[in-house]
Amino acid sequence: MSATRVHVADPASPYDTVIGSGVFGELPSLVGKRAEQVAVVHPRGLGELARPVVGALEAAGYRAHPMPVPDGEAAKDAAVAAELWSRMGRLGFTRTDAVVGVGGGATTDLAGFAAATWLRGVRCVLVPTTLLAMVDAAVGGKTGINTPEGKNLVGAFHPPAGVLCDLATLPGVPRADYIGGLAEVVKAGFIADPAILDLVEDDPEGATRPDGPHTRELIERAVAVKADVVSSDLKESGRREILNYGHTLGHAIERAENYTFRHGYAVAIGMVFAAELARLHGRIGDDLVDRHRSVLTSVGLPTGYAAEVWPELREAMRVDKKTRGAVLRFIVLDGLAEPGLLEGPTEEMLDTAYEAVAAS
Repeated sequence: MSATRVHVADPASPYDTVIGSGVFGELPSLVGKRAEQVAVVHPRGLGELARPVVGALEAAGYRAHPMPVPDGEAAKDAAVAAELWSRMGRLGFTRTDAVVGVGGGATTDLAGFAAATWLRGVRCVLVPTTLLAMVDAAVGGKTGINTPEGKNLVGAFHPPAGVLCDLATLPGVPRADYIGGLAEVVKAGFIADPAILDLVEDDPEGATRPDGPHTRELIERAVAVKADVVSSDLKESGRREILNYGHTLGHAIERAENYTFRHGYAVAIGMVFAAELARLHGRIGDDLVDRHRSVLTSVGLPTGYAAEVWPELREAMRVDKKTRGAVLRFIVLDGLAEPGLLEGPTEEMLDTAYEAVAAS
């Protein structure tokens, strides 16, 4: 089957997300003819997946430099970014050289950040190897690292030159991580494309497998949702905020768990919380709240979290990127595929919504 190209119509830096099997051959054309050196940033545990990327670059005449980084969220650290800068400096990287990020969302976030900040911006190509990275982190140009105070609080907008989603990498993803990635797919269904929910409900078990009958369509649809949103709002000044559905509480949970809790699992819980807030505010009915729980539960995602952690989560939400001053802001639904904004919910409403989550 031929590759699918989903276009991101960024006015300044348009690019394609290429979805298919065996797409590494497109890498040299995305890196560009001006580059001489390429930093290949990858998790230490994914050296085997990085090797064909390095090979493709070297065969095309580039000097490719593998740059292993810690696995997972541990990579999104200022010290790790500083080490990448040091290595590129010692190698004499110029503004015409490039960075390729191979791995999950944490690695693509880091690689993009390194590319955005080296010499105020060099070319970057992302090769996501997990479901979560393919449908979310690698598309859209948001890069960043974490701090002790919160997730992604330091970052930059830096669109990649292209994204290569090679579906052949997905069978190697641990099942729990693959299921975690489904949260972002389901999110796209609730905020923009209900056909995604229909496909999951048609075959929940198949949705949890890379070889499922609807896998490619689910990925293509989720990427298309993100591409459409970011094309109209590159720097999150308006519409792009809808992609944060479920993320306000989700990021607070990740922080409480010291970033050892899977992002998708946290976002799944956050979506239920946001649905409960919308119901309490009179925006949606019980049926849509129930659909959140049924769809997420059907693929093995959590919908509840410990009651006693609520004070810590409430405090963590104060530093969420959507907060303005002391006013909390949540992306909620006004109906299926009708995202909206809820500003300044009362403390009573927040407490009641979390009680429903804790009881899940």
